[in-house]
Formats: sequence, structure tokens, C-alpha cells
Amino acid sequence: MSKTSLLVLPMLLLLMVACHRPHVPTSYKQLNMLPKIYPDYADVTVPVNIAPLRFELLSEADEVVVRFATGHDELLTAGQKSRPNVDDWHQLLAKAQGGDITVEVYAESGGSWVRFKPFAIHVSTDSIDPWLCYRLISPSYVSYEELTINQRCIENFDERVVADNMLCSDESGGQCINCHSFQQYNPRRMQLHARQNYGGTLIAYDGELKKVNLQRDGMPGVAVYPAWHPTEQLIAYSCNTTMQAFHTVDIDKIEVFDSQSSLVLYDVQHDTVSIIDDQPNEMATFPTWSPDGSQLYYCSAHFEYAADTIDTEELLLRTRELKYNLYRRSFDAATHQFGERELVLAADSLPIATDAPQGDEPRRGMSATLPRISPDGRWLLFTMGEYGTFHIWHRDADLWMMELGVRSEELGVRSEELGVGGEAHPLVECNSPCAESYHSWSSNGRWIVFSSRRHDGVFTRPFFAHIDENGQGAKPFELPSEDPDYHLQLLKSYNVPELLRGPVTISPQAIASKLKEFKTKRIMIIRM
Repeated sequence: MSKTSLLVLPMLLLLMVACHRPHVPTSYKQLNMLPKIYPDYADVTVPVNIAPLRFELLSEADEVVVRFATGHDELLTAGQKSRPNVDDWHQLLAKAQGGDITVEVYAESGGSWVRFKPFAIHVSTDSIDPWLCYRLISPSYVSYEELTINQRCIENFDERVVADNMLCSDESGGQCINCHSFQQYNPRRMQLHARQNYGGTLIAYDGELKKVNLQRDGMPGVAVYPAWHPTEQLIAYSCNTTMQAFHTVDIDKIEVFDSQSSLVLYDVQHDTVSIIDDQPNEMATFPTWSPDGSQLYYCSAHFEYAADTIDTEELLLRTRELKYNLYRRSFDAATHQFGERELVLAADSLPIATDAPQGDEPRRGMSATLPRISPDGRWLLFTMGEYGTFHIWHRDADLWMMELGVRSEELGVRSEELGVGGEAHPLVECNSPCAESYHSWSSNGRWIVFSSRRHDGVFTRPFFAHIDENGQGAKPFELPSEDPDYHLQLLKSYNVPELLRGPVTISPQAIASKLKEFKTKRIMIIRM
């Protein structure tokens, strides 16, 4: 090949690339309507370090050009699916922080261009923890073995498997992994449960991985929902005997409930378990610590069986009577002693939202679950429904917020009998007609991530929302995907989304190997 040919070839390649670069049309018809896109990213508030908000135009078009702009900087994409480059996107975010990115969508059909009404993406100066951990599981009622616990870098699209349930499954028995939890967003301090064949609890702590047996004599059920103490090597668990039943006429498909439950404290260092709350006729569950570790918050429902013995058929018929209130107990880290329980919110006394005629006395009795406290200790976020504890199956389940440490006499709107916090209210900006369930805070307290079934009522997807200093939420946005319609094709649900400061580095093979070390048997429990 001649020297002339060697010089011409790069120039031709550059010309070909330039010809394929998207260009904003100069002639178009302006529409007074927003483009229909998936995911819906119009007017959302995002962290300054979030992955590109890639989306698909749902309207038919021969050509599509999208312009992302802030100040004098712009980023152009072409095609029905807008896929900004990761590096270019982060450069644009950095320039837009504290302001907006304006998004213009142009579409061409039959030789004519239209420009949809532009929308804004608000870029907060608040960053978010870069990793998200969750379980991927099919929304099935029988088969659950093909599941994984995954982690995803939400600054880009890097996704990795933390634990693979199929690595432990064999023909001798079923297997399930669940309830991953971390101490203070630390990926090196983790716990997760395994059920059935190689049942037990795995605990990773600063490089050490061990399997422990938490099925101790004296516990009403197995340790289920965990809460790491923020500073000590302690984990509070609820012990639940869980059941499920199917609805025949209700729009909700399935009911999951506990026939009994209580709270225990596990000492990681000394491998001991002690009782926290095991009161008769009380079902305590979903523990969570205050940020300073001085209070343990949890939910509890009062339920009395007619014959004073556990009767699952009776409970099944009376599940709508299960109303969970929010409580807390003080905790002394030096002695591991808990104080008496204190009412935080009497959800069972709150009015039920109904279409009753104006002037009629509203029905009362709600049920609050999954309390989570902001890192500054100011805001209590929880899920509210009409009854029960497993709100992921209830379409009426919404996120609620309460300000802690505000006495009712200061607000003038509540009685002392309703609890120790401020006024509880729905987080309207984040709710939808379908279920909002599991939620958690970012480490800086400016973001929440939660599970929502708002798209189809079947699959849970993770959504993020900004929370300002007044506890006000912004419009939520869905976890960005490398392919914009990935979640439309994914036939699995995201379960228990938890934010992390970095990735878990233990391999799935190491977790599977540790789980196979022994099969559990019951041992004695310490009572305090």
C-alpha cells in the first residue's frame, strides 16, 4: 500500500464517523406535548454521580435525535433508544450540578421532523452511594431456587453476582438465600441467610467469613429480618413463623403473614443469642437501629387467639385484624440491656383512606412496617397499609414519613396516645397506585431507594428519590439500565435494595463453599 493510501484511509474513516454523528434538525414542527419515553425521566432529580439516564422513545419514528444540554455544553444521541456515553454523561453532570440538564427530543417520520416539548433533569449536588445490592427472584409462589443476590454500580452499568443459590442446590433438598444486610453501608460487613438444604447464616466481618446456626432452642421461629448495630458487633433479628395463603377474589394475589414472631439479639463476637421482645400476644418484627445505636425501633401487632394457642386457620380468617404499630426500646451498648418498649406511632388508631361520604366517621386502623431512620436521626420512613406486615403484596402499600423528636403539643395536631414522634404523613411524591415496599436510605441521608410495582403490579423495580432538608421527596426515577427497555424484558423482581459504599469482594464460589460446611441443628439460647 502506498504512502498516499495510508494517509487517505484515516481521513475516510474520520469522514464516515462525522457523517454518522447526530445533528439537531434546523427545520421542525414544535409540539406542545412531552415525549412518551421509558423509563420516565422527565422532571426527575438525580445524584451528581448517577449512571446515564438512557431511555426509549415509545412513539413510532424513522429517526430520533436527543439533545442533552446545560449552559453551552451539549450531548447528542441518535436512535429510538437514547444511550449517552458514560464518560460524556458524567462530564455533563459535573457541569450541571446544582442546575438542570435540558432534554430535547426530535423525531422524524415521512420526511418531517417534530420537536417535543423539552423537559428538565435536575442535577443535585448530593451524591449517592455508588453500589446497590439486591436479590433477583422470579415472582413465583412455588419455585424460588433460581435466584441470585447481585450488586450493581449505579455510577455505570457494572453488575456482579454476590451469591448464586444454584451453586448450593442439589437433588437432596431445596435451597434459598435471602435477607442480605450490611453494617453502615460497609461491603466488608455483611450477613445473609440460607434456608433448607444448607441452612444457616453467613457473616462476613472485615475479611473473615463464617457460617453460624441461629436456630436456637427457645426461639419461636428462625431468625429472619436483620438489623446491624451501627457500631457494635451485634445484629438484632426478628424470629418469624411465616405462612402464606392465596386470595380468591381480592385483587392482591397472595397473603404472607406471621403466626408468631419476636426479637432477639445476636452477638457476632461471642456467638450468643438473647431475647429482646417475646411478649405474649405480641408479634414483634422488622427491627432497625437509630443511627447512634441507642434505640431499637420495630413493629409489633397485638393479636389474641381465641383458644390462647396458635391456630393457623383462625389467623388466616382474621388476617385483616393484624395491625402493626411502631415501637422502640432504649439500648445500653455496655451492658446489652434494653429498656421498656415505648410507642412511636399507633398506626392502628389512624383513619383508613376510603371513599366514605363526607361527614361520615372514617374507619380506623392502619398497619405500619419496615421502619428506617435517616442517618441524621431526624426522619422515620416506613410502609403503611390497611393491615398485615408483608406489604409487598398489597397494592395499597405506600411510603410514609414521620419526623422524630417532635412532641405532639408542639404540632397541635396529635394526642399523646398516638406516639412520641411528629405527624406521620404519606410521602405523596414517591407513591403510586401499586405497592411501594422495601426502602433504605443513602449514607448522606439525601436519597432513598425503594421497591415499586408501579409499572405492571407484578415486578418490583428499584426507584430512587431525593429527600430535602424538610423531608420533602422529589419525583422518583427508575434505576438506569444499559439498555433502556431492560426492565421491560426482565422477568425477575428486585428484592431488598441496599446501598453500599463499595462492592462486595467475596466471590459467589466462596459463599457457596462456606454454606456447604455443615447443615444446621438447634442449640441453646441465652435468656436475659
